[in-house]
Amino acid sequence: MNRSLLGASLGLLLHGAVTSVTAGDSQTNVPPSPNGIEFPAGYADWRVISISDRTDNKTMRVILGNEVAIEAARSGRINPWPDGSILGKVVWKQAPKTKWPAALAPDAFVHAEFIFKDSEKWAGNGTGWGWARWKGVDQKPYGKDEHVAQECITCHTPVQGRDWVFTTPALFPTVMSAH
Repeated sequence: MNRSLLGASLGLLLHGAVTSVTAGDSQTNVPPSPNGIEFPAGYADWRVISISDRTDNKTMRVILGNEVAIEAARSGRINPWPDGSILGKVVWKQAPKTKWPAALAPDAFVHAEFIFKDSEKWAGNGTGWGWARWKGVDQKPYGKDEHVAQECITCHTPVQGRDWVFTTPALFPTVMSAH
């Protein structure tokens, strides 16, 4: 599958799934995270960096990036990710497809979470990333107070040598042009 076909396929999957969550609902009405991070407007139009499947909790995820993150992922500049990168993870429960039980598809929406790279702004937490999550289709901010990111940092400690990021960008094959 060539790069543009794979990208288009992932984009259609994402568009259909994200549209079902955000249709008719203004993202600007989503309250900020308890640590003050604003929900990123327009994230549903970001491009796909990767996908993942959590077998332990039967969820599937599409990892998106803003333009800075996409450029870094495509050029392999991800350790460290450049300042200005924003990675979003959109999560659904998975269920077998009705007409194709061997295939899994997105089911109930779980949450959207984002990390924002700014090595100066978030230098104090030791990661250079700001962390936030919004749960459910109503996008309720996750966490009780401004220390909500500590839970994320603790989970991501095993990948601190990868700039605190679990995601491995999906590789797209390049098509050689004949000259």
